[in-house]
Amino acid sequence: MADGFEALVKAFSGVGVDEQAIISLLGKSHPEHRQNFRKGCRDFFIEDERSFERWDDHRVKLLKHEFMRFKNAVVLWAMHPWERDARLIKEALKKGPQAYGVIVEVACTRSADELLGARKAYHSLFDHSIEEDVASHVESSERKLLVALVSAYRYEGPKVKDDTAKSEAKKLAHAIKNADKKNLIDYEEVISILSTRSKPHLKAVYKHYKEICGKNIDEDLSADLILLATVQCLCTPQTYFSKVLDAAMRTDVDKKVKKALTRVIVTQADRNMKEINEEYQKLYGVSLSQKIEVTAKGNYKDLLLTLIARGN
Repeated sequence: MADGFEALVKAFSGVGVDEQAIISLLGKSHPEHRQNFRKGCRDFFIEDERSFERWDDHRVKLLKHEFMRFKNAVVLWAMHPWERDARLIKEALKKGPQAYGVIVEVACTRSADELLGARKAYHSLFDHSIEEDVASHVESSERKLLVALVSAYRYEGPKVKDDTAKSEAKKLAHAIKNADKKNLIDYEEVISILSTRSKPHLKAVYKHYKEICGKNIDEDLSADLILLATVQCLCTPQTYFSKVLDAAMRTDVDKKVKKALTRVIVTQADRNMKEINEEYQKLYGVSLSQKIEVTAKGNYKDLLLTLIARGN
């Protein structure tokens, strides 16, 4: 039973659960085997003062999230992309400041028509506009930036005015240099550049910034997480998503951080998964599929690997 005990512990541990192993090992077990499992697994069970082993309430709560992970991924994958993005934004607003990065992610990595579609879906689902709810729920200085981002309808053609891009790179460099005197997010020009310019234009700004300052703008924005996420989602989304995925698969991370694994793979499977795969390999020296193989469990793992394979 020792091997079975270890296999059971493994089936219950990690991201997702190994449903088949649980059915095979636990479903066919005898009462004494289950008692041995409870006695031997102090991470899951507590010895009660009345001499029986009871589940640890905190562990049960965590396991519920892991059992739900596959269901949630299936529901998200089956959703119309407009509804999915609308619901992601609604959930982020409910959770508060720690989740505002999800709003940035949706606003900055979708096409103009996809973001407009999310706004239409939000109207239908919640009888408010995204802009209205962001303005009324966000009380911090990020409000103006977030409202501008979700309201955007960017030009998507290839034309870029290089002189304008260079001029705006200088303006961003000036604002960042003087960030100790004035909060970066309070600069109207910073918000205007990031919320109205096309992505090809912003990539040109990004390039000129490096030429002017000798380093990427990401490095100078490391202390301002909302602005950092905005720039990365607009200019280097494959890097942004690779880092979010890696953080979600680290050991013992918060369940809210873990949720990003589902969100990113489901929302990007039909978009730029190939680029994310390549960037993940470059950054971490292992393929995304290999990392998920050792991190996730059961049906949840199988679904994630299937979705990733679509982009190859």
